Amino acid sequence: MEVYRVRVKDLPKALQPREKFDRVGPENLSESDLLALILRTGVAGLNVVELAEMLLLQYGSLSALSRASAAELQKIRGVGKEKAKILKASLEMGRRLVQENVGENPRIASPEEAAAVLRERARGLDREVFWVLLLDIKNRLMVPPCEVSRGTLNSSLVHPREIFKPAVQHSAAHVILAHNHPSGDPSPSAQDIKVTRKLVEAGHMMEITVLDHMIIGRKTREGVDDFMSLRESGLVLFHQD
Repeated sequence: MEVYRVRVKDLPKALQPREKFDRVGPENLSESDLLALILRTGVAGLNVVELAEMLLLQYGSLSALSRASAAELQKIRGVGKEKAKILKASLEMGRRLVQENVGENPRIASPEEAAAVLRERARGLDREVFWVLLLDIKNRLMVPPCEVSRGTLNSSLVHPREIFKPAVQHSAAHVILAHNHPSGDPSPSAQDIKVTRKLVEAGHMMEITVLDHMIIGRKTREGVDDFMSLRESGLVLFHQD
């Protein structure tokens, strides 16, 4: 028995993505509507709105969708090679726009500002990456975040020598430590806390202030931060400036 499917052009005008775009503007469209506009067309038995909703349901969020490779996306029925390219290009453009808005040398005076610098770098990663933010005396970012290691955070991967080497090279006054949790949960592990304490003490001995250690996760629902500041959490004692 053939399943009846509604084509987008047969939907009421108020429900068609392009009509909704003209009527309410892009800022008021749902994620599935925006995705449908990028994909443009559906496939036999699946209109473009249904295809967009299927992709969001399958991946769970735009962030998760952005981590899928073009090769993975093109295998999905209704996407294919060309749509996969367009989709990846659109998501990459959004990532670069966010990074551009942050600026090259922003002043970082809060955990939220530190998270803003790192969020797009961390979003598509499937493994832990450790960065160091080098700040001058006015807390301005001196260079792009320095990647120190990849892999589960432990004392062997994150050695004080590797952490503070770029800080010494650039004569940084302060540093902010940061790493991501690919699971999306920014809650610190016991190892995160142990390593942080070790690095804070090493920085104190070198007269380089460790201001914070940021853990970057992913936003899963409204009202919940996608990062954690170990300074704000009170789990680690940081030396005062």
